[in-house]
Amino acid sequence: MMSEVAAELVRLKKELHKQGLEIPIVFKASFDKANRTSIDAYRGPGLDKGLDWLAGVKQRFGFPLTTDIHEPAQADQVAEVVDIIQIPAFLSRQTDLITAAARTSKIVNIKKGQWMSGHDMAHVVEKVYSVGNRHVLLTERGNYFGYADLIVDFRNISWMQSLNVPVVMDCTHSVQMPPSGKGHTGGNRRFVHPIALAAQAFGARGFFFEVHPDPPQARSDRSTQISPTVLRTILFDLAKRHILLSTGKVPDSTTI
Repeated sequence: MMSEVAAELVRLKKELHKQGLEIPIVFKASFDKANRTSIDAYRGPGLDKGLDWLAGVKQRFGFPLTTDIHEPAQADQVAEVVDIIQIPAFLSRQTDLITAAARTSKIVNIKKGQWMSGHDMAHVVEKVYSVGNRHVLLTERGNYFGYADLIVDFRNISWMQSLNVPVVMDCTHSVQMPPSGKGHTGGNRRFVHPIALAAQAFGARGFFFEVHPDPPQARSDRSTQISPTVLRTILFDLAKRHILLSTGKVPDSTTI
């Protein structure tokens, strides 16, 4: 499955290149989906096998890689394979985890906790800086709204940018509807596209999408994942608006 998605991304990258659009793509997969709703939920292949699979994707397709870590002891081994170490939102205040990732000297991408504001992330960034690493990304992924919904406050993008770090928008996790007794997380993927465009307008520098060839059959987050075809539409739409914002000129719709 990882290779199938990576191959689709290669084709998309080539198509964008033909249109004169160079969009960096970082490939992300999880060796362990540790934060599952149900004890019976699929978690992944595990650390060793998962890193082998990721290394294979990099060797075959050439993408930079990122993945999550959940324990400080995983940082050094993961750093041997990936280019960016990601800290999950639920672990975004875990000091030992963050500093272990930072000590690898890799880029550290920290997802903002669903209960935190953009202002709160100043303390998180300082934890990375405290060990001499200045390579930080912050990711917005929505805030809890009631007991079974998330809402995106786009002001958080601006607040986190004021910390002088690039901000990424997680466009698929932010449309989740947290579990409400059914043992899985729901959501509504129809809002992924407009959330990406709104985040771009607020100045997001990167965009995170969960992509699956057949989203309803995905083993996790099946309600919010998008297909490669939908990803293509979103990326071309983002590219058109980037050109408009950068140059003030409306691009020719026949070429993009």
